[in-house]
Amino acid sequence: MRADDLIAWFDTIGRDDVPRVGGKNASLGEMINALGAHGVRVPGGFATTAHAYRSLVTECGIGDPLAEAIRAFRSGDRSLEETGEAIRRLFLDATLPPALAESVVAAYRALSRRAGKREAAVAVRSSATAEDLPDASFAGQQETFLNIVGERALLDACRRCFASLFTDRAIAYREAKGFDHLQVALSIGIQLMVRSDLAGSGVMFSLDPESGFPRVAVISAAWGLGEPVVQGTVDPDNYMVFKPLLCDGRLRPILEKRVGEKACKLVYASGGSARTALVDTSRDERSRFVLDDEEILQLARWAAVIEDHYGVPMDMEWAKDGETGQLFLVQARPETVHANAAPATLKAWRLDTTAAAIVTGSAVGEAIASGPARIVRSAADLPDFPKGAILVAETTDPDWGPVMRKAAGIVTDHGGPTSHAAIVARELGVPAVVGTGDATRQIADGTQVTISCAEGDRGHVYSGALPFHSDEVDLGSLPKTRTELMVNLASPAAAFRWWRLPAKGVGLARMEFIVSNLIRIHPMALVHPEQVTDLNARRIIDDCTSGYSDKRDYFIDVLAQGIARIAAAYHPQPVIVRLSDFKSNEYAHLIGGADFEPYEANPMLGFRGASRYYHERYREGFALECRALRRVRETIGLDNVIVMVPFCRTIAEADLVLAEMSRHGLARGDHGLQIYMMCEIPSNVVLAEEFAARFDGFSIGSNDLTQLLLGIDRDSELLAPSFDARDPAVTRTIADFIRRAHACGAKVGICGQAPSDHPDFARFLVEHGIDSISLNPDSFVSTLRRLAEAEASVAEAAE
Repeated sequence: MRADDLIAWFDTIGRDDVPRVGGKNASLGEMINALGAHGVRVPGGFATTAHAYRSLVTECGIGDPLAEAIRAFRSGDRSLEETGEAIRRLFLDATLPPALAESVVAAYRALSRRAGKREAAVAVRSSATAEDLPDASFAGQQETFLNIVGERALLDACRRCFASLFTDRAIAYREAKGFDHLQVALSIGIQLMVRSDLAGSGVMFSLDPESGFPRVAVISAAWGLGEPVVQGTVDPDNYMVFKPLLCDGRLRPILEKRVGEKACKLVYASGGSARTALVDTSRDERSRFVLDDEEILQLARWAAVIEDHYGVPMDMEWAKDGETGQLFLVQARPETVHANAAPATLKAWRLDTTAAAIVTGSAVGEAIASGPARIVRSAADLPDFPKGAILVAETTDPDWGPVMRKAAGIVTDHGGPTSHAAIVARELGVPAVVGTGDATRQIADGTQVTISCAEGDRGHVYSGALPFHSDEVDLGSLPKTRTELMVNLASPAAAFRWWRLPAKGVGLARMEFIVSNLIRIHPMALVHPEQVTDLNARRIIDDCTSGYSDKRDYFIDVLAQGIARIAAAYHPQPVIVRLSDFKSNEYAHLIGGADFEPYEANPMLGFRGASRYYHERYREGFALECRALRRVRETIGLDNVIVMVPFCRTIAEADLVLAEMSRHGLARGDHGLQIYMMCEIPSNVVLAEEFAARFDGFSIGSNDLTQLLLGIDRDSELLAPSFDARDPAVTRTIADFIRRAHACGAKVGICGQAPSDHPDFARFLVEHGIDSISLNPDSFVSTLRRLAEAEASVAEAAE
């Protein structure tokens, strides 16, 4: 038998060689041969062939007892565990055929010479001939062995790799997917180790693995070798990059950088039989990002190149060599969850009540599930796991696959969005909340819980069986409208949930939501931390800004990333970002805010909106808002952001605000910047032409406008029956404003809730030529249908 029948070097194979070397190895060869010219680096190596596996089965007499074991399993005479143990023993007791052993050793010696080593350290990875297909991931089904050095250790690792074709989880997965165990072969990839034990490694997707949003690359990173990231035993850093802007080298389109705890790392073992060891990270490592911006962007470019080459979204593993500082791709496979989802269907979940969460973590999927919590601390707890329970564990193990299929939901203490638990949960279509920190301590075994992944990128676990519902919409059946329908978005975390909606952009992105929920600190407390008198507030501020030499940069970074994520969801369509519109009492509730806010008897009509931006009390805080917006538009490159000024009372105030914005690099017209204004005060309508000369467009805030026209406190329960945007005083005012603003060439939209609450109000807006209506995403579809009916009715009446 020729060595070429048993061994294939990576640089001689490609993606058409899956039947010969399996999906994983074929992909490595494809990247080396086709993508090296694009700068993609892949460690060299070789693979054993499917023919080598079959020769082992034949020459060692494994075939017949293997087939008998499978028959006994399918007939129910043997359990899964008994079957797996018996088949693995067949391989572990076998001696590799001499021709195969000699070929592996010869190739290993050649690989070591290429690497300039006497005996190179290699990774020994499995690559089944049915794995990494577009419709099945086979994630974690077989074994990987790291830092294998020496010929004897390599042959032993190969034998164990062959045996891992029949791990319990692999048998169960093939059964579930309908693959014939006897027709699947295993190829072994022997690949030079990247010294990521001295640096870091992780996982990367060429789409958002939660929402399926296709225009981002999502990267997880931890110190050391990559197994803890995949297995979910470490909480990694997370980065997100907007792919469409990567081609412009002047831009840095990083939408998100979130530091993970990274409490431990996997490194080379210094002695004994173990080749790797899990050790604690230092305090410095826990607080630092694993990758710098240039490395994040380089990986994202590779993700885009690889996805473009394969024509499908990809799931990749990367590693950084601590000796050379170079990045490498060590695996690439098709992403199987969203790639196979129906693109024209949107399913939205919603809790029907509110409650306080027991624990929170990263949300996996967008669904909600209830069931009894079952704490699983080890494999010994698995046999008693009931179908429909919520699996709660520190981490999950690939061997737990059969039990995870029985779970209604999954909750883990550790792990990130690319951990084993997250990957399996997505494929199974069950919600998971990972990286909670202490779910196994906070949730009592046997109690009813509800897990919700329908509230953005943070998942919540609630006590009890809370009511919820879901709606499924065929997006292809939605009608077209003349009036542009946009969405209101407040939470950056939820922005990608709604990307499939046929919205014409974002009509209102509320900056204050990002400030209150993500930043949480009063901007002036970051400008002047020495003026904060509350010692606890000072401690929190110091903790939040621990990685920043200038605390102001914390505000700018978090705000810019939040705005950018919303802007990316609908790029290049317009995204209207409203400058902060907290009232003084709301600002005072931010961390450190009490030292910077006045007491006002009526904050609704007080120091809010435009009046703050040029005032000495807040203008330094406003400068941070401007710097964040400028970073989004000019550094990240999302120039579809339109800035909107709220609650602007007078023409003089408009001029002061525009001058202040210009002073901070946000001059109207520069770099195509458009500036809108909220129309929510009667003076805005009375002076429509004067305001239109200063702004590019308007958004009608029907709540404040109704409040000020009717003299009704919109928060008053006693007066609620009289608070109605359909009152003739309000509708005549709105109609007049639309007409006069259009005459000046300005666009007019509306971002209040009234059009979705009242079909007759939506018809009124259509009749008077409103340019756009912006709605909350959950009311988008129903309002779109009503709006189409209203437009048809208006057109019919006009005829």
